[in-house]
Amino acid sequence: MKYLTYILLVLILGHTINAQEIAVLKYNGGGDWYANPTSLPNLIKFSNQNVNTRISANPKTVETSSVEIFNFPFIHMTGHGNVFFTPDDITNLRNYLLSGGFLHIDDNYGMDSFLRPELEKLFPEKELVELPASHPIFNIHFKFPNGLPKIHEHDNKPPQAFGIFEEDRLILLYTYETDLGNGWENREIHNNPEEVRQKALKMGANILKYVFEN
Repeated sequence: MKYLTYILLVLILGHTINAQEIAVLKYNGGGDWYANPTSLPNLIKFSNQNVNTRISANPKTVETSSVEIFNFPFIHMTGHGNVFFTPDDITNLRNYLLSGGFLHIDDNYGMDSFLRPELEKLFPEKELVELPASHPIFNIHFKFPNGLPKIHEHDNKPPQAFGIFEEDRLILLYTYETDLGNGWENREIHNNPEEVRQKALKMGANILKYVFEN
């Protein structure tokens, strides 16, 4: 029994040591950066169980201008309203992304008109380009032959995935008119059918797997 207990402790500690952490971005401007509080924990659980990621169960919170941002290979950003990046935010976030970090922005509805000018400030020399359905992020594990799935209806627009690249590396993913985070949340919050929730979770797991393997 003591030997079995020892083996279990080694396995648990090994998982903890090797686990990676991801974070939610706390940005300026007054937008609700804290929206969808159950979404990332649910996505992490699904991803760890289905695509062999080893992500710590509870995501952290990090401010845009904080040096702590460099501790996280993946940062998630969401909300409904205003976004504003200060010059310090721009410098820090830009350095983070160019040095190997990744930012996923999921418009929870109402963020787009505020976000795009800030992205132009962040990378004035780069273009936000739409990802084709053939991009590996849509096929790395779960298959989405038509590209980004539609999860939550707002304005009857097609879902779109936009990216910013540094050479061939995708450093920023912006998911628009899909609302993946709503699909990741606890089922009772938005009452999405399970089929829709599964699409959202599978797409989210693809994003995480892509980031951690590229």
